[in-house]
Amino acid sequence: MSCGGIFDYDGKRDKLEELDAQIADPTFWDDSDRAQVVLREQSGIKKVLEQLDGASTRHEEASLLYELARDEGDEDSTREVWDNLQELDKTVATLEFQRMLSGEHDRADALLSINAGAGGVDSQDWAEMLLRMYQRWGERQGLKVELLDLQEGEQAGIRGAALSISGEYAYGYLRSEIGVHRLVRISPFDAQARRQTSFASVMVLPDIGDDNSDIEVVDSDLKIDKYRASGAGGQHVNKTESAVRLTHIPTGVVVACQMERSQHKNMAIAMRMLKAKLWEIEEQRRLAERHALEGEKMANEWGSQIRSYVIHPYQQVTDHRTDLKVSQVQAVLDGELDRFIEAFLLMEGESEA
Repeated sequence: MSCGGIFDYDGKRDKLEELDAQIADPTFWDDSDRAQVVLREQSGIKKVLEQLDGASTRHEEASLLYELARDEGDEDSTREVWDNLQELDKTVATLEFQRMLSGEHDRADALLSINAGAGGVDSQDWAEMLLRMYQRWGERQGLKVELLDLQEGEQAGIRGAALSISGEYAYGYLRSEIGVHRLVRISPFDAQARRQTSFASVMVLPDIGDDNSDIEVVDSDLKIDKYRASGAGGQHVNKTESAVRLTHIPTGVVVACQMERSQHKNMAIAMRMLKAKLWEIEEQRRLAERHALEGEKMANEWGSQIRSYVIHPYQQVTDHRTDLKVSQVQAVLDGELDRFIEAFLLMEGESEA
């Protein structure tokens, strides 16, 4: 186990045994919400241990094959060993990178919302471009991407949208995208072809579902509106009041879901979205209190501009937090975000070290 210590292999094995013992307890399902949390944790640890065991086995097999190839002077086998070691190196690098995603909800699914900002129809078009970018990124990662809500623009683009992106570490990766995204280009909506700067904001929240008992929504605090969906979705969606809008009266938080045919399903998804937003409010309150006690100013204020996408007069995407610059703008807009996400998480890890 050449890398077992780095990944706390023994600690994970002990934790797995502890979780297995909890699951074997006859009273385990008395608290179904807690049981689901434990099962997810067990599944996550099992997956990491399987990956580590697999990496160790592949390393042993490669070492043996190398010894045989060297003794026999077999160049083809030597090249095969080299290819296997390169693939193994990528696997270990991915596992090592995921070690930084140790936040309470980093393994959770993500709820991502996009809202057009200043810039009129150009910003609404920009918001739609961002929606496509995150959909493509999720597909590239093999994650499940679902459109939950869509508010179409009057002339073009969208005023806002909400996505559910499901899969391991979806929130851990995508929380690096929170903030304002800026686009500079020649406006396709300007008859004089002038350069336009557009803005859109991105919010990412963990889909905590019913796992967090601290987030309780009282029925009397809710205003529930049911209406016909406004976007594409087929005759049934548009002709029945299947869309749901929830307003949390104490905080003023509003969420909506209209993409499912079933009003019941839309209600359940909207409740997940609401709980995630209430969790975020509580987290921001705790963070502000901690910084006040420490006498520090928050370095990353909500709403700060995090990234610029310049298409004219030159082509470049710049992350203002990490100073990473990439000239392949179209590739980024097609969902190639990994370099930006990794750079942010590495920077975050270094600052916390």
